[in-house]
Amino acid sequence: MKSLPLATRLRPRTLEEFVGQKHLVSQNKPLYRAYHSKNLHSMILWGPPGVGKTTLAQLLAKQVNLPIAFVSAVTAGVKEIREVLSHQTTKPLILFIDEIHRFNKAQQDLFLPLIEQGDIILIGATTENPSFSLNNALLSRARVYLFKTLEIDELLGLIQWALENEERGFGQQTVCFPPELRLILAQSSDGDARRLLNFLELAVESAEEKNGTLLITEEIISQLASGGLRRFDKQGDVFYQQISALHKSIRGSHPDAALYWLARMLEAGCDPLYVARRMVRVAIEDIGNADPRALQLTLNAFETLERLGSPEGDLSLAQAVIYLACAAKSNAVYKAFNEALEDAKNLGSLEVPPHLCNAPTRLLKEIGQGKNYRYAHDEPHAYAVGVHYFPEKMPNKRYYYPKENQGLERQIAEKLTQLRGLEKAR
Repeated sequence: MKSLPLATRLRPRTLEEFVGQKHLVSQNKPLYRAYHSKNLHSMILWGPPGVGKTTLAQLLAKQVNLPIAFVSAVTAGVKEIREVLSHQTTKPLILFIDEIHRFNKAQQDLFLPLIEQGDIILIGATTENPSFSLNNALLSRARVYLFKTLEIDELLGLIQWALENEERGFGQQTVCFPPELRLILAQSSDGDARRLLNFLELAVESAEEKNGTLLITEEIISQLASGGLRRFDKQGDVFYQQISALHKSIRGSHPDAALYWLARMLEAGCDPLYVARRMVRVAIEDIGNADPRALQLTLNAFETLERLGSPEGDLSLAQAVIYLACAAKSNAVYKAFNEALEDAKNLGSLEVPPHLCNAPTRLLKEIGQGKNYRYAHDEPHAYAVGVHYFPEKMPNKRYYYPKENQGLERQIAEKLTQLRGLEKAR
């Protein structure tokens, strides 16, 4: 037992030892009922690493007294799956597929008849959103359970259990591990129980022995904590969740939250130029003409970052994020453009009205192009009342509705109201 890694030794043997996921395994919750009723069904366990997906699958298999086969989608394919099934002697077999999102659609389709015929109970574990990574046919045959990052209190409890457990932990040794250092270790594990126990094992191995007591010092914990990376997948769910949180914090005019999400992403290794590109989009989509300076300031921050690089240029992103969050908000440009795009797609190739065409040659003039065009600068208010600027078969439409109480768009709304008044008065 002592030769095994601490995370393996402490793997829960009963549901009562299981740490976290109270929304699934506490009394009368879905997986609690499945465990105690011994009525197992196919399921997808979705969540970050180190939160108990594999462990819970093992506990369920043990409870229902069915054989379980473990397969990793990283290294296995259809051939390996068929090999596992060929040795099946008891029905059903619990088939646990780790990283199931790595299987393509054809590989996922292999499981459909096996589930329906009762040959297997499928338990798939994934760190990616099943809505995007798994096909609908498979999702319709399996329930999806969301696993959450472990809380600090749960991680601290896990440390305490590891230090006290004599059979599987460090209970036979005297370990001095101050509470404030335990907290740092728990925070550095970023909600990952496996990472926490690996850190704890290293800390005990590195501890100084004094009078029969192992002393875990601040220096040891600092070295371990400095190697802990925040959870961040540059192409996975966590990446898009965090950029979404940054965007929505800016849209919600909350500079402090926006600054936090920016710092989270940069600290975890996100490409700052990607963030800059997204911020340019935010300036257009959520602020627009309510404050045109927002776009210019964001472009300046983008250019500054390109010139200085990171980390020196990161401060320009912080300045832009704060400005965008505090700026007047309007999605009027965004909505207007989308509506215009819909008409452009749906109405076909309507011809340009002759009076809006240029006529640089005699032939074009003879066929009427450019005829009756009215030069707006020569009209009162620099506005040609009654001119139809849309295609002839298309009625006048209004796409752009500036926000009448937001920044510069207040003045734009007043100007457009004035011009519409001229149309009504003619």
